[in-house]
Amino acid sequence: MANNQTTNQFTKFFVHMEHKWLKYWDDNKIVDKYLNKNNGADKKFSFQDGPITANNPMGVHHAWGRTYKDLWQKFNNLLGSEQRFNSGFDCQGLWVEVEVEKELGFKSKKDIENLVEGDPIASVAKFVQLCKDRVYKYSAIQTDQSKRLGYFMDWNNSYYTMDSDNNYMIWHFLKLCHQNGWVYKGHESVPWCPRCETAISQHEMLTEDYKEVTHDSIYFELPLVDRENEYLLVWTTTPWTIPANIAVAADKKIEYALVRGTTGDTFWLAKDRVEGVFGKDYIEILKVVNGSELIGIRYKGPFDDLKAVREVAEKNRKTFHTVVETDPLILPILTTEGTGLVHTAVSAGVEDFRLG
Repeated sequence: MANNQTTNQFTKFFVHMEHKWLKYWDDNKIVDKYLNKNNGADKKFSFQDGPITANNPMGVHHAWGRTYKDLWQKFNNLLGSEQRFNSGFDCQGLWVEVEVEKELGFKSKKDIENLVEGDPIASVAKFVQLCKDRVYKYSAIQTDQSKRLGYFMDWNNSYYTMDSDNNYMIWHFLKLCHQNGWVYKGHESVPWCPRCETAISQHEMLTEDYKEVTHDSIYFELPLVDRENEYLLVWTTTPWTIPANIAVAADKKIEYALVRGTTGDTFWLAKDRVEGVFGKDYIEILKVVNGSELIGIRYKGPFDDLKAVREVAEKNRKTFHTVVETDPLILPILTTEGTGLVHTAVSAGVEDFRLG
């Protein structure tokens, strides 16, 4: 009980001290003097405030980051450098939209079009405005919190990523990229949210829903074409993606062994993984080759009778269900676990897609 009372006393003291200093700075125009101290100086320091997402009050991690930013700018201010002091607010759509949907009690994206009865266009316009209102609400709260941190910025001239000036500059930048031939059409694997009906960023995955979980792994064998009782031994932690298997990746720099098992069948796997996988439960190692000698070998998949698999096989006759060379920068193959042969499903993973 005493500890709680002590904590409350210190909290009240710090809050009182914060407001005391804020009043002193305001009465003596300390922040204004700081911001204009080096106007016109020859020495420049270019600082761009990476915008904070204006969707909720600041958390401890925001305070940590903003303190570092403020420290860096104040250091350069002491050195006499002229700087910009525009704080930024990120108005990125999805996080804000989802919170507004929660406030309105929406169950699906379709509810947005019924916000104004009988008028889908007006409904969308109203929803967009509600999202903007939320941004302005929480940017004001975050501004007040930042001031209490002692963060010195030109708070009356903050920038918002939804501002027209910002969007025009983005379009101008893309125009220049296009004119210089830096923009091209391609394909990429991206996370997809079925509930939000849109692609989402890796950042949203990592900060919101990404979890380290333990999966059951399995070993499975793939029979080689025209080689009796000879198999690729493959290990995976995502067995549900096996129907989408396109290829098996191998590293040409790794040595692979052909091992005769106790059943008489023979299996290819990395030489360094033979003991780890079989222990002593095998008859002999028949031969050892570099991974480059496995590239191009064809195998049969466990779901080749499925219609979807047959269609893909027909379109990719030369490469479907073959051993392919991995790119270590995309999909490094280790010999500390697994078999050194990697199940590859281009529709079920970023690395697989890029390799495919």
